[in-house]
Amino acid sequence: MRFPYVKARFLHTINASKLKTTTLHIQSNTSQIAVEKSCLDLLQACNTFPKLAQLHTRIIKLGFQNNPLVLTKFTSASSNLDAIPYAMSLVFSVEDARVYDAFLFSTIIRAYADSQSKHNAIFNYNLMLGYGISPNKYAFPFVLKACAGLRDLNLGKAVHGSLVKFGFNDDIFVQNTTVHMYCCCSGGVEFARKLFDEMPKSDPVTWTVMIGGYARLGQSTDAVILFRKMQIAGVCPDEVTMISILSACTDLGALELGKWIESYIEKERVLKTVELCNAIIDMFAKCGDVDKALGLFRSMSDRTIVSWTSVIVGLAMHGRGLEAVSLFEEMKESRIVPEDIAFIGLLSACSHSGLVEKGKQYFSEMTKQYGIVPKIEHYGCMVDLLSRAGLVAEALRFVERMPVEPNPIIWRTLISACRVHGDLKLGESISKQLIRNEPKHESNYVLLSNIYGKMLDWDKKSKIRAAMGKKGIQKIPGSTMIEVDNEIHEFIVGDKSHDQYNEIIEMVNEMGREMKKAGYIPTTTEVLLDIDEEDKEVALSRHSEKLAIAFALLNTPPGSPIRIAKNLRVCGDCHSASKFISKIYSREIVMRDRSRFHHFRDGQCSCRDFW
Repeated sequence: MRFPYVKARFLHTINASKLKTTTLHIQSNTSQIAVEKSCLDLLQACNTFPKLAQLHTRIIKLGFQNNPLVLTKFTSASSNLDAIPYAMSLVFSVEDARVYDAFLFSTIIRAYADSQSKHNAIFNYNLMLGYGISPNKYAFPFVLKACAGLRDLNLGKAVHGSLVKFGFNDDIFVQNTTVHMYCCCSGGVEFARKLFDEMPKSDPVTWTVMIGGYARLGQSTDAVILFRKMQIAGVCPDEVTMISILSACTDLGALELGKWIESYIEKERVLKTVELCNAIIDMFAKCGDVDKALGLFRSMSDRTIVSWTSVIVGLAMHGRGLEAVSLFEEMKESRIVPEDIAFIGLLSACSHSGLVEKGKQYFSEMTKQYGIVPKIEHYGCMVDLLSRAGLVAEALRFVERMPVEPNPIIWRTLISACRVHGDLKLGESISKQLIRNEPKHESNYVLLSNIYGKMLDWDKKSKIRAAMGKKGIQKIPGSTMIEVDNEIHEFIVGDKSHDQYNEIIEMVNEMGREMKKAGYIPTTTEVLLDIDEEDKEVALSRHSEKLAIAFALLNTPPGSPIRIAKNLRVCGDCHSASKFISKIYSREIVMRDRSRFHHFRDGQCSCRDFW
């Protein structure tokens, strides 16, 4: 009769046991979650390698080495401490690969893409695919970033194909990164533009990436054209867009467009970061208005070393060496520690202003006082400093004592000095050696050809030109750009394609007549061709600088400044002619050549004929 009672007690005991077990299980899970959260919080706050090592031990003790979330956070913390290989020692010690997921691999790929070992980002992307894990949308931007850093176009194309295969070709963030990748790879800008044009949707980042790509590659005209299309499309640029387009203006010497962009920034209240302010200063300095750059610099409340360096370099380019030196000393007094780039600007300023002793002093100060190991650019500045001052023998001794191997630029600087200062045999010897070392570089042949022209050895000169033709090497033609009514016009020697070509030539001829009346004598020694004097004069009159100036005289108001940018060093005859033109036509002519600015006013040049 007691059986039902015993049965009831038995069932009650079992249920109570089950309840207790369930409660313990819940408590265990809750405790486990709390421990996991604590571990993740510690990883988030980890800021030293010893702490990371301690957490590594803790992870293993707690058995979290198979926890994907912990592994991902550990990898991220290791990346922040530049200790990615250390993280990999834990991640790939896992025996069960099923713990790996797309988020973990995305974190690994991102870590390597942001490091110097970008090839490992590609390796881990392939490893992820090998484990059968499909990438998520967070992985591709970093895989593409690695491709961009490696400058590998074929690799980039393969990754592009992969992202299309996985269905991420419509994701705008992935598309923007793909455009950036193509812009960074040699020969990839056309693929970038094709993708840009085919994108169904775009945002300000899309436009900025493409404009920035053009600007970095020196395709500045394309950058400006695309920026104008961006405005027509009603897309609002941000400060990054502005920095890119200012860089394009700087490259083109397009001061008026740069001024318009500055006013646009003010009008649209674009965020004026320090980087944007530095870009504006750099644009004004390198487009010919260094006083405006200096004024903006003085108005800045927060200046970086880049701010100071931009103005020092700008003053150097304008031949205002003493002011550059003064600003450098002011920078030191402001307790800004000069970096190697600041010294490059400073030494360049000394070079363009003939401050030989000052240059030597600062070169010594750089190494002894600031402990900066000179780079090849610093040595190049010193060789340029000595060469411009006519101290060719001392420059050669300096090169021979350099602790690093001189690069071709330094040797070409010496050759140019040999030609200018008459040490032609030395120039010939160095040029021949350069040709042996760089048989495909056109500058070496041009320098040797010019040396023979200076020697009046037309037979050897013609042989050099013939050798260039045989090897398919062409001389870079001199070209000059000028901005009129917000449009860039480029003039190249021998190019007759300009709409106003006939009127320009008539103006060139008028300029020649007026200059001769004022005492101008063409520097026919600049024409290193075996032709008669009259033909030499005609050849000189067709130089791109004179064509651009003639165009400006025809198309700009009387008395207004003329600003031109030359891709090569201005020749002696165009320099002399510009002085005469500035006086005859009452125009200030601001000319930027490959290395500096010349301001021509009332028959004088700011360089005082030292350039």
